[in-house]
Amino acid sequence: MSTVESPPMTISKIALAAGVSVPTVSKVLNGRADVSPATRAKVEALIEEHGYRRRRAAVTKGSGMIDLVFHELGNLWALEIIRGVERVAREEGLAVVLAECEGGTSPRQEWLDGVLARRPKGVIMVFSDLDPSQRRQLEARNIPCVVVDPTGEPTGDYPAIGSANWSGGLAATRHLLELGHKRIGAIGGPEWVWCSRARLDGFRAALEHAGLQVDPELIRYGDFHVERGYEHGLSLLGLDDPPTAIFAGNDLQALGLYKAARELGVRIPDDLSVVGYDDLSVAEWIGPALTTVRQPLLEMSLQATRLVLSLARGEHPQSTRIDLATTLIVRQSTARVASPS
Repeated sequence: MSTVESPPMTISKIALAAGVSVPTVSKVLNGRADVSPATRAKVEALIEEHGYRRRRAAVTKGSGMIDLVFHELGNLWALEIIRGVERVAREEGLAVVLAECEGGTSPRQEWLDGVLARRPKGVIMVFSDLDPSQRRQLEARNIPCVVVDPTGEPTGDYPAIGSANWSGGLAATRHLLELGHKRIGAIGGPEWVWCSRARLDGFRAALEHAGLQVDPELIRYGDFHVERGYEHGLSLLGLDDPPTAIFAGNDLQALGLYKAARELGVRIPDDLSVVGYDDLSVAEWIGPALTTVRQPLLEMSLQATRLVLSLARGEHPQSTRIDLATTLIVRQSTARVASPS
């Protein structure tokens, strides 16, 4: 007995079900502002309910833009990502529209309304993500989205480019262990962020493999900003039995740790070895030059931009979830643990 497939959902059918005109549905799909909130919500609900997706031919005439959205802007880490996206966009003759979530994990609906009106080739989310409703609205318009350095647990549900965070944390800690350090502290990022948890898991794995207990007193959770590295640095170095080495979850927190050490008269690397994460350009120019785990930020952004454009062309890449390798860069901020006097 053969199964008869249901005819595909069309704009006309959505309009009929919503009790509105076809042009009104089209306005909603195109992110036009001249639609009442109630009507927009009704049409969006029907689009989601019936799994409507606009034909790809209907979106290829969209603007020559890529939307690039950050959790936060204004630091060297973000600039490295922008460089990579801009490079590919320039080669393709596209413009880049920057946006910021202002510290949140998802952008506001106003941003999404603008995206639907602009109809970019694709959207790249950096250290942020879309909520399920926002993602479905993009999918209905065939606007692809790729996440760089996802904050949540990696799954195959959405395209994402990240790095080998667990391996990076493992390599950083093993380096300190090889230098004879046994009392090693860590300043991670936010507990809820996947890359931060993975780096600290690598840190713990290295200690446990070396037969050392993980001391919760030596672990702090920051926010990847300089200020938090400074505050947690003061706390760790102010302990009765302070660590002889600290793994900072990123280079910016390592910079804050440097300031704390200076204020307390702790010499790097004579009294304290420090390892960062990212290998921002500033890492080799501070004194002493920072030992750090190089995260291939430029390559991550290049690959994310090429992936989103490939998806926009209707191609089906073999893999849409990629973690790039990290590399330990040894400089002058780490040394063998000082022998007790």
